[in-house]
Amino acid sequence: MKVLVVGSGGREHALLWKAAQSPRVKRLYASPGNAGMEALAELVPWNGDVEALADWALAEGIDLTLVGPEAPLVEGIADAFQARGLLLFGPTQKAAMIEGSKAFAKGLMERYGIPTARYRVFREPLEALAYLEEVGVPVVVKDSGLAAGKGVTVAFDLHQAKQAVANILNRAEGGEVVIEEYLEGEEATVLALTDGETILPLLPSQDHKRLLDGDQGPMTGGMGAIAPYPMDRATLRRVEEEILGPLVRGLRAEGVVYRGVVYAGLMLTREGPKVLEFNARFGDPEAQAVLPLLESDLVELALRVAEGRLAGTELSWKEGASACVVLAAPGYPGSPRKGIPLHVPEPPEGVLVFHAGTRREGGRLVSAGGRVLNVVGLGRDLREALERAYAYIPQVGFPGAVYRRDIGRRALARLST
Repeated sequence: MKVLVVGSGGREHALLWKAAQSPRVKRLYASPGNAGMEALAELVPWNGDVEALADWALAEGIDLTLVGPEAPLVEGIADAFQARGLLLFGPTQKAAMIEGSKAFAKGLMERYGIPTARYRVFREPLEALAYLEEVGVPVVVKDSGLAAGKGVTVAFDLHQAKQAVANILNRAEGGEVVIEEYLEGEEATVLALTDGETILPLLPSQDHKRLLDGDQGPMTGGMGAIAPYPMDRATLRRVEEEILGPLVRGLRAEGVVYRGVVYAGLMLTREGPKVLEFNARFGDPEAQAVLPLLESDLVELALRVAEGRLAGTELSWKEGASACVVLAAPGYPGSPRKGIPLHVPEPPEGVLVFHAGTRREGGRLVSAGGRVLNVVGLGRDLREALERAYAYIPQVGFPGAVYRRDIGRRALARLST
């Protein structure tokens, strides 16, 4: 088979790495890819035009396409490929609206009784500001559209909340804001494969969204992740029965068959799991932590999802744990420095390196984005996985690298109680 992976980040490098292990794969392509993917695949330049990429895939005879990022899904890449009779692992444009519009997702949850925070949606600044005065803080302010994981403000003072609303609604092109009740508890992620009927949850994981240790600093696309997150079976069953099932069935009742990955970002509250957000793809960096533990053939799974034959499929997992630490460029998430020379030595056994924002410049490896490298440690347990990841990081030549030194801290504390 010829397999194409769409995207250029650490998640896509992990998808490519896992796809390369499939005996079904004859040739791999990545579009646009990054410097770390060169050893695994042929890189195909791409300017973001989904129709043009679909034309190329048809001409090249691509058998299966895996889509990493959310933007092409929301722009309808699955529809473009399907219109040409091509198999693609990822939801259609309508289905991807669970991420493309937080307002749409909240309405869906309301209609089908999916537990989530109370909310209101606004397009007029004055109405939103008046509502903030009414409900007070703490409160959560979200950009309803795509924001690369950075469109959420958890506000503990009214000025911060009002500023977040103004930043979203006072743009020249307009905007839509979702104001939510603040939920307390532990955050976790459950990714699940679905073909619109069968739902197969993957190992639970936990992302670390704040830039700095102790969950301080600005929100980012994610600074690290661990898997499996220690979620008890009863809670995972509730996620399946109260969240994932109603979402997939609800969409189908509205004429939308969801085929791909559902990302459920959860808050584990005293009342049970509640949805913070739905995404229409693998999490980044959750995928980098979860995929190395997957024993099953990713390409075979993606085929079954795309062809609607996931029923009866069972997942196989490696024993142990995984920890991903993100190395970001100075200035991230605001204005990250690019062009920083990088030296990435061969990792030892039990360590993987996925490139996120890298490119070749005159034969040198340099930074080309905010999140630059993902160092993944694998171990018999989470403690060993973390030790391996953090032992390797000082060997990486990356001047000014920004990374958290407390990835997995909360999960370790939970495991020790």
